[in-house]
Amino acid sequence: MTYQQRIGELNSTISGAGAPWAAIDGESAARMQVQNRFPTGLDIARYTAKIMREDMDAYDADPAQYTQSLGAWHGFIAQQEIISVKKHFGETRRRYVYLSGWMVAALRSDFGPLPDQSMHEKTSVPALIEEIYTFLKQADARELGGMFRALDAARGSGDEVEARRLQQAIDNHETHVVPIIADIDAGFGNAEATYLLAKKMIEAGACALQIENQVSDEKQCGHQDGKVTVPHEDFLQKIRAIRYAFLELGVPDGIIVARTDSLGAGLTKQIAFSTEPGDLGDKYNSFLDCEEVDPSNVTNGQVFISRDGKLMAPKRLPSNLYQFRAGTGEDRCVLDCITALQNGADLLWIETEKPHIRQIGGMVDRIREVIPNAKLVYNNSPSFNWTLSFRQQVYDAWAEEGRDLSAFDRDRLMSVDYDATDLAQEADERIRTFQRDAAREAGIFHHLITLPTYHTAALSTDNLAKRYFGDEGMLGYVKQVQREEIRQGIACVKHQNMAGSDIGDDHKEYFAGEAALKAGGSANTMNQFAAA
Repeated sequence: MTYQQRIGELNSTISGAGAPWAAIDGESAARMQVQNRFPTGLDIARYTAKIMREDMDAYDADPAQYTQSLGAWHGFIAQQEIISVKKHFGETRRRYVYLSGWMVAALRSDFGPLPDQSMHEKTSVPALIEEIYTFLKQADARELGGMFRALDAARGSGDEVEARRLQQAIDNHETHVVPIIADIDAGFGNAEATYLLAKKMIEAGACALQIENQVSDEKQCGHQDGKVTVPHEDFLQKIRAIRYAFLELGVPDGIIVARTDSLGAGLTKQIAFSTEPGDLGDKYNSFLDCEEVDPSNVTNGQVFISRDGKLMAPKRLPSNLYQFRAGTGEDRCVLDCITALQNGADLLWIETEKPHIRQIGGMVDRIREVIPNAKLVYNNSPSFNWTLSFRQQVYDAWAEEGRDLSAFDRDRLMSVDYDATDLAQEADERIRTFQRDAAREAGIFHHLITLPTYHTAALSTDNLAKRYFGDEGMLGYVKQVQREEIRQGIACVKHQNMAGSDIGDDHKEYFAGEAALKAGGSANTMNQFAAA
């Protein structure tokens, strides 16, 4: 429906209500409708799920069409990310927001900063999804409000051409609402708990939920030690629970991202249930580190499984966990991924210990032998030392080529002493093209950075505090922040506008007419930035 059609429909509704609605203006109501395109979180989930499905199809046709996101821990951060995307690229296509459970634990828990071990409140994740979409919808309202004021000005000056252009721009306005890939950790309990939390997250607007195959009550950050995985059937129950949640809420296109931590997880809490050789439980158990048992030398409390007609004792730790054989992580990852896709997952996430395209691509090639269109969401993690890793990758490649490396110490390649070298420059170029190359060579559909805004907030605050509390004083803020905001066209330099003061003024005028006491008058100091 076009802007003019909305006005006509609402004017008809208002006139039909008679005298009690005589003070209601159809165009003002139409503007409020346009500014709130998504009344509910489910409207958002359905809209964004369709976007992701289309993007997945586009990637299958051309791996250059990969997608990206940045992790956000507050609605304002997500809002500024997407405002920036629209400003610099003119559209939001293939750009999403990522919601990191790590950042929720560290920054959004009532308990205070917590490690990434699923100790934060379950409700804090759907609450953040809702908050992010509140801020993204407010960005729509703010941008459209500017268009409406420009339209009024064009009409007031009699510029019909500009007025028509603005009406068309309003009709074709691109929303700031983009897909969120949201972290549900290991489901915060059993399959029923996973289902209940998934519903809350979907109702808040999430179209894509990422779940990992760790034990809920033993959950660890994917880049820390001590990870414990569950048998496949336990994980598949949670995948099915999420799919039921999507279907119940009328979001059949909802996306499930199945994450495997098996590459770095050497422990399991359970021996899988198996009824016959070669079934899924037997495959899981085949990775257990076992010793053949001498029936005459059985010790107290031992647990046994049969393997190839032999009685075997899995190695059991004092923690009551069982360990996998060393070197089986990649095989377990591949089996995890194939199994997840065969049982309802849409995308994969393999948590690795370094950003190495050949390592990732090798696993994806094996998965695609069974599932040809398998594709990944990949964590371009701040837990990786990207500089050192890629300099070492270049060093190793040059060593294979027989190049002279006598000027380099492989263990010290992070040093600033190497920054100007050809090796460092080639490493930086590989980092620059990593996403493009990995999308093409390693099946990565979506690249995300989990915690970028955690780090940027810390870095920028450190720089500001050092200058402001030091010799620069107020110049430390003006020179490094405000002046750069003005010159780079950062919208929140007009922070009252960004916080919604102009939207509030518009509403006051709708509700009170000439009696409205508006904030945006001549005495508003924000007018100093009119030329910004």
